[in-house]
Amino acid sequence: MIRSMYSGISGMKNFQTKLDVIGNNISNVNTYGFKKGRVTFQDLVSQSISGASAPTGSKGGVNPKQVGLGSQLSTIDTVDIQGSLQTTGRTLDLAISGDGYFILTDGAMTTYTRAGNFYLDNAGDLVDANGNYVQGQSGNINIPLDAKSFSIGSDGTLSYIDSGGSLTTADQISLAKFSNNGGLEKVGSNNYRETTNSGAPTVDVPGGTNGAGTLVSGALEMSNVDLSEEFTDMIVAQRGFQANTRIITTSDEILQELVNLKR
Repeated sequence: MIRSMYSGISGMKNFQTKLDVIGNNISNVNTYGFKKGRVTFQDLVSQSISGASAPTGSKGGVNPKQVGLGSQLSTIDTVDIQGSLQTTGRTLDLAISGDGYFILTDGAMTTYTRAGNFYLDNAGDLVDANGNYVQGQSGNINIPLDAKSFSIGSDGTLSYIDSGGSLTTADQISLAKFSNNGGLEKVGSNNYRETTNSGAPTVDVPGGTNGAGTLVSGALEMSNVDLSEEFTDMIVAQRGFQANTRIITTSDEILQELVNLKR
């Protein structure tokens, strides 16, 4: 009797976590470069009532008798499938067509992102929305303040027209590729951090040998959250939560009947 109550509690906690992840997915449906999360469950330890027995000459085998003690959280995955590209027409909006990540640094820590909405600061350096420097083959990428115009190619080459009217190459944007994208740690602000399970990144230019992909200038990668899928999962999680509350309620009613036997 008590086992069923604790099983219901474990189920409620797990479905609450699932709802938390779904809520975060929906809140980031319009976040550039966002990768949705997914929750999976697994069963908890099972209590053995009796073990299995092998067949004998006169009797067949018997299966084990076990009572499960609930469920537990298995994984919270980052689903890193490509999001759709939205055309913006802005030169400094960059989308990655592939599995790579932009490399950012604030001088102390290196992070990685799929969000390519970049800007130029008052020194002409290419930065993200939080002021982190976008890394190229030579380090920070700089466009002279007197440049008349600039463009970014699919191979990450950033070229500009200088004050004399000559075409000059500033640098080439670098992309990082990981052996296990799901192992990256989210650190907020659309950024990820390398972990022991993501593997060390291989760094190359877009279209290079590391297979990170190519760049699309004037476009941004949208969130890969599918609202129809999220709302369906929300309904399933809500009903699962309600079903587990019924287990607790029913167990409590039976316990109440047992207590009333003494009257």
